[in-house]
Amino acid sequence: MTTDRRRTGPSEDSLESSLARVLQAGTYVSIAIIAIGSILLLAGGISPLAGGPAFQPGDLIADVLAARPAGFLWLGIVVMMATPSLRVIGALIGFWRRGERTMVAVAALVLAVVGAGVVIGLLTG
Repeated sequence: MTTDRRRTGPSEDSLESSLARVLQAGTYVSIAIIAIGSILLLAGGISPLAGGPAFQPGDLIADVLAARPAGFLWLGIVVMMATPSLRVIGALIGFWRRGERTMVAVAALVLAVVGAGVVIGLLTG
């Protein structure tokens, strides 16, 4: 007794390769941003061992637009940290398209845990 389940979304291989590309692109982008910040840091005569400013989410865009090294370094770190969550969002969408409700719930739960961790981290500083 077999059932013919039609899949309207991406195949399993297609979904996995798409999710792998998200991780790869996020890694490359974050490394490039951190490299720019490092070059600006060294060009400004600042020692990488001197430490740096605390993370201020509200200052991030202004720091990048002003070409401050800290802005690029923090942005690279944020992109690196956000990349796995983007993968989970992609998986959630792929599972939704394929009708895999259990996996959609798992992906949503993972995102909720990550989101709670970010909120708690920002609130407790």
